[in-house]
Amino acid sequence: MPHVCDALVIGSGAAGFGFALDLPAGLDVVVLSKGRLDQGATNRAQGGIAAVLGEDDSFEAHVRDTLDAGAGLCDERVVRFAVERGPEAIRWLSSFGVDFTRETESRDSRRLHLTREGGHGHRRVVHVDDATGRAIQSCLENEAARRANLRLMENKLVVDLIVQPDRDGRSRCAGAYVLDRDTGRIETFRARLVMLATGGASGVYRHCTNPTTPVGDGIAMAWRAGCRVANMEFIQFHPTSFYRPDGEALLISEAVRGEGGVLRLPGGEAFMARFDSRGDLAPRDIVARAIDHEMKRLGIPCVYLDISHRPPEFVRRHFPTLYRRCLDYGVDMTAAPIPVVPAAHYTCGGIVVDLDARTDLPGLYAAGECACTGLHGANRLASNSLLECVVFARAAAAHAARTVADVPGPLPSWDESRVQASDEEVVLSHDWDEIRRLMWDYVGIVRSESRLEKARVRIELLKREIEDYYARFRVTPRLIELRALATVAELIIRSALARAESRGLHYLLEHPRPDDSRPPRDTVLVPPPREGL
Repeated sequence: MPHVCDALVIGSGAAGFGFALDLPAGLDVVVLSKGRLDQGATNRAQGGIAAVLGEDDSFEAHVRDTLDAGAGLCDERVVRFAVERGPEAIRWLSSFGVDFTRETESRDSRRLHLTREGGHGHRRVVHVDDATGRAIQSCLENEAARRANLRLMENKLVVDLIVQPDRDGRSRCAGAYVLDRDTGRIETFRARLVMLATGGASGVYRHCTNPTTPVGDGIAMAWRAGCRVANMEFIQFHPTSFYRPDGEALLISEAVRGEGGVLRLPGGEAFMARFDSRGDLAPRDIVARAIDHEMKRLGIPCVYLDISHRPPEFVRRHFPTLYRRCLDYGVDMTAAPIPVVPAAHYTCGGIVVDLDARTDLPGLYAAGECACTGLHGANRLASNSLLECVVFARAAAAHAARTVADVPGPLPSWDESRVQASDEEVVLSHDWDEIRRLMWDYVGIVRSESRLEKARVRIELLKREIEDYYARFRVTPRLIELRALATVAELIIRSALARAESRGLHYLLEHPRPDDSRPPRDTVLVPPPREGL
């Protein structure tokens, strides 16, 4: 028997829970997580959420900083929409118990402490120490668990969206096929509306800041369902992750540089002033390329982020979690610099959506990192991501509450009659590793047309191999994610080849400057027509 609900939410981070919690209490809502509920990117966000709350700040200043970071590709209407809703987003999160850090050195202890991150002209980053995402995740998850109309399901990996004609013959999202990882069975979920809040695609690279390996599965399934994607060439590489040659990446928050951290070469030389007038507070793309340049120029495996010149108590108070994690790795950040390297961190492009987070497919919404709203343009301003999650999740919920469709009719069951159990799992592991190495080496921080073309040819072969495998064998979690990985890799490569200029996060050796001969344009990819619809 299929599961039937009003709203199916795929993803359990800030965007997923934000949407679910703002829906009317009379709707039956199912929230799916492919692992634990807290396993996504939200839980690992250190820095905070950008909002205009300081007396010397303004919406105009936040808009200006966002547009500047986005290198000409932000949609100003969208930027204003998000920025103007920032203070309300903070109030909304606070209503669920998120206890944002307050001033300790002010007469007004009720005033929120605001930090500053790269690209921001003012202090406007609201935070919970250095573990903001964990606090938001915990509070939203606890609230969701209390809601009688919300059903929370873990270890549910979505295989594909279900698209069916509505009564007028138009394609509509009617639910999803879902692999229960505990039983190995495919389940059918029938829903009046579906929200994709599946996160980004940084796991397509060999080195990324999230150990759960976000593979862009929501982007891939939306593409297969007939939705456009945009600006996939803009992958943000976080400039500072803890350098461990063979270990889990640890993100070193932007806030460390915001509070005075300095990037240095092994000999102690500060180098960012040679690359940008803003020095260590330059936007992430500039900082990541500068580090990449110095590492290649000197043949060194990492550079160093130094905040040891600040008082030890200040460091421990502002970065308690990071301080403890660095100690676990053998570095006391109050006394010594932290070894750092760039790592794939954030997907600025994604599924094309409007201000209500609607995709091209009726009945399907997308929010958070899997969506392309127009807020980030060619490069995301630090701490605008959680802002986007909350703002667009709530906008989607408001729209959905006004327009919930009829429950779709019977859906076809998952057909496994022509497949068999795999006896070649080694193929999956090999392809998984090859794609991630290929993307890191050929489609990374600095790109060239020849490397992109080589990557395109190879990924086409790998994608055909994977689709053939998918057609012949029963699905497994590894196969589902590998299929998404290959699709998203192809979309990134196609988008990068389509942009013959350097802009924001996309740096092309043959065209090292933006093309100013015409207005900047988004890279929009249109999927082929679906068979039978």
